[in-house]
Amino acid sequence: MADEPSITRWSFQDFKMFYDVKFGRKRETNGKDANTNGHPDGKDVANGSVASNGNGHVKNTSDMAVYEQFISQNQGSLVNDNGVSSARINDRPQKALLPPFESAEMRTLAESLSRDIIRGSPDVKWESIKGLENAKRLLKEAVVMPIKYPKYFTGLLSPWKGILLFGPPGTGKTMLAKAVATECKTTFFNISASSIVSKWRGDSEKLVKVLFELARHHAPSTIFLDEIDAIITQRGEARSEHEASRRLKTELLIQMDGLTKTNELVFVLAATNLPWELDAALLRRLEKRILVPLPEPEARRSMFQELLPPAVDAEKLPYDLMVEKTEGYSGSDIRLVCKETAMQPLRRLMTCLEEKQEVVPEDELPKVGPIRQEDIMVALKNTRPSAHMHTPRYEKFNNDYGSQLLH
Repeated sequence: MADEPSITRWSFQDFKMFYDVKFGRKRETNGKDANTNGHPDGKDVANGSVASNGNGHVKNTSDMAVYEQFISQNQGSLVNDNGVSSARINDRPQKALLPPFESAEMRTLAESLSRDIIRGSPDVKWESIKGLENAKRLLKEAVVMPIKYPKYFTGLLSPWKGILLFGPPGTGKTMLAKAVATECKTTFFNISASSIVSKWRGDSEKLVKVLFELARHHAPSTIFLDEIDAIITQRGEARSEHEASRRLKTELLIQMDGLTKTNELVFVLAATNLPWELDAALLRRLEKRILVPLPEPEARRSMFQELLPPAVDAEKLPYDLMVEKTEGYSGSDIRLVCKETAMQPLRRLMTCLEEKQEVVPEDELPKVGPIRQEDIMVALKNTRPSAHMHTPRYEKFNNDYGSQLLH
């Protein structure tokens, strides 16, 4: 029997709707107002604003995966006596959630990958990332500008297809990816090793193929591969490299730049802390390789001023001393310093509260005192940098393979 569905067969969505109604998983509520579709709160379920997860709880569609939103938007239609929806035939979405596949197996893999599409907004603006002007400008040039002005990005000026963000941990690589998902208005696939690695033979490379087919179907789209060194390291050097791992790497390289390459805007954004372990063929496909360095003094000052703003009645904080003492700290380390500093007044207050025998009511709790200069010194002493040891190695890799922005 051929894998291609004939015209007389039901689609997957029609069969799922019939199955849910027939066996009681999604029963229609009787005796309710037709305008509310039986929802106890009087909300319209069919318009996609709220949906049930099957156990009586209601959740917003912003917290749902794209596939769940598609299903929930089609469950509010009326059902005939034979269990088949009467409104589904004439009420199709303008663009299908999934592209046509040659088999049901590929469609099942696509449904699992659809849950990795970022829904909603991570709410990270470019302005909320301190420093990293080089990386932000290149990302805008690669993703934002081709979408806004596609007329200019043709021929030799076609958009970059891949960017690698490398640098010490905690310097803002994932924050930049969140800013891309927030600002660029593209379909954002957040892919990790667990998304495209399967225990079944042959499924890993199929997942990679389906991923890029989905990205081309939902173009313009961005595929974010976090910690890509866990997926595609150098091939052939380790004798313990498994055949399945090698096939996965080869399929990823083929999909990024092979005969399947199309004119659709599919942008690959990768991040890693170990760029020297990546395969040379992958570095060639990631056309821009941007170093995300440790924060400069100006960026550290901006972080301290935002995380520890000066109080009106308190003493002035020594920002110059804090910037001088945090040379070699990453952005994550600076946040820990600020958190440790803010904990010092709270610890003094907790000591006073623990000396009392009775429990103080919540409305009578005293306020937390201001931050002192000695609190900052204690925090700097207790928090050490975590990512400064390999800085020369990142700089060497940047000199050999990195992309510089010349003004």
